[in-house]
Amino acid sequence: MSIDIECSSSSSNDMTEKRTLSDVDKQHGKETNKDEDEKENVTPQPIDLDYLLANELGQFGWFQLRNVLLLALLTLFGGTSSEYIFSAAATPHRCRIPECSEGEKLHEFNPQWINNAIPETSSGFASCERYAPVGTNGSLDYCPANLFDQSNTVACEGFVYANNNTVVYEFDLGCNEWLRAFAGTIQSLGTLLALPITGFISDRFGRRIALVISIVSQGLFGFIRAFSVSYTMYLILQIVQTTFGSGAFSSAFILATELVGPKYRVITGVTLTSMFTLGEVLLGGTAWLIPPWRYVIMVTTIPCFFFVVYYWIITESVRWLLSTKKYTEAKKILHTIARVNKTQISEKSLEVILNPSQLTITKSNADSLGLVRTIIRSPILLRRICTTPLWWMTMTFVYYGLSINSTSLSDTMHLNYMLTSFVSIPGFYSSAFFSNTIGRKFTVAVGFFISAACNISFVFIPRDFAILRLIVYLLGKFFISSVASTLYIYTSELYPTEYRHTFLGFSSMIGRIGSIFAPLTPALMIYYHGLPSLLFGGMGVVAGLLVLTQPETLGCNMPDTLAEAEAIGKPESKIKTTRLST
Repeated sequence: MSIDIECSSSSSNDMTEKRTLSDVDKQHGKETNKDEDEKENVTPQPIDLDYLLANELGQFGWFQLRNVLLLALLTLFGGTSSEYIFSAAATPHRCRIPECSEGEKLHEFNPQWINNAIPETSSGFASCERYAPVGTNGSLDYCPANLFDQSNTVACEGFVYANNNTVVYEFDLGCNEWLRAFAGTIQSLGTLLALPITGFISDRFGRRIALVISIVSQGLFGFIRAFSVSYTMYLILQIVQTTFGSGAFSSAFILATELVGPKYRVITGVTLTSMFTLGEVLLGGTAWLIPPWRYVIMVTTIPCFFFVVYYWIITESVRWLLSTKKYTEAKKILHTIARVNKTQISEKSLEVILNPSQLTITKSNADSLGLVRTIIRSPILLRRICTTPLWWMTMTFVYYGLSINSTSLSDTMHLNYMLTSFVSIPGFYSSAFFSNTIGRKFTVAVGFFISAACNISFVFIPRDFAILRLIVYLLGKFFISSVASTLYIYTSELYPTEYRHTFLGFSSMIGRIGSIFAPLTPALMIYYHGLPSLLFGGMGVVAGLLVLTQPETLGCNMPDTLAEAEAIGKPESKIKTTRLST
């Protein structure tokens, strides 16, 4: 799944000026006395979209439900975009033996004479070397040992594959394990490039435009990739597809969460993320039922073209319309929401939100002092900036690494992948509960530590205990999924408003390094079968310890200034309920 979203886009209306009902009353010429003016100055009632959703339009009515269901359907198919896990999956192979009349890439993979020609290993027989030939008169049915010098081995000159369902067979990649795994790195690199591109389109032309362009690009370039005639063409189209198509999830995420009230925003986000994960489960089932890699790509990309109609049936984000001063269209949508939800919106509230007052916006400390200088002057902020990107990098490395490596757990690679993907869903929802009970800090730290323990212990469980290995592996994915879901809000709460988008985006961008290197981890099994799991565990322990160096944010006010951010964890940062004297 795509963990990262365009942080700047998701809150693009944060700088939209807010007015109060008293402001409107003043414009209408209503007189107020001096005491009332003073009270209004102390306790103004802000009117913004969240206020309208919570008090007039409805936070999650039939309008929002229809919108979320439509976007959830699109997100489901967006989750199938990682088909490289199967199309470029590791394919069992061995040396081709011309002395035994083998001239093609597809022969019986394990003939009776195989040990005469290829040395044995702990996992069966060698994949990249064979015994040196001394004769040439063998056949496919009979190939005696005297045709080979079993005291001398040579590298393969050609390969025989166990199946013909992957690009490994199609383009004869054989022992080029790092080149095969590079398909996953290309996928993650394209996702990284998609962040600024989709963010620009979303902020400049609207969320709906960004959504449609992304999903159509995913379908178009993916469909063309199904007809690749070389591995180079396959990789080029892979990065083009993800660069212009992987923004579909983030666009849908933003559209869904921006139109629901604050009370339902977290659960809506978790639901969209879970639908993306269900798409990964759907991908595993599709690849299981339709093994040829070209057909898998076609089946998962053709449905993307039908989502063009979303341009006409999905409503543009009201928040984006307000932030870009498209008030006429925003007013029309607000009335539609009220009509569908069977609620009412007052004309006074409409006037407030559609005619924002021109307030003077003061420059932040970041502008006056300079961002780098401000960071250097604040040791607390500096430590957080050095810490949070490492959390994100570890999370993406372990999360994607476990999904990718799940295909090598046993012979049932498709089922393993489906289970590993599905277990993320309860992880997402459980984190929403625990982060609001035991706190964000301990949810993230415990998630890192338990996931690390599962990954390290997995290395030492004998292969004969297949069920135990699978359970421990799935537990590791469950807890890193809970980390992924909580990390976004925890990171947001550690930074003050004036720096929040900058450093949340920075952490997310650095985090993509983990997802770029995660697809390469299966190649490490060449050196030691447990090396990927040990890496996941080691990085998880380090990240968990780094989490313990930061304060808990549950129950604290969202910091607006640097001073408030530095005070997180202290008594003065706690949320307090106050009453105004009359």
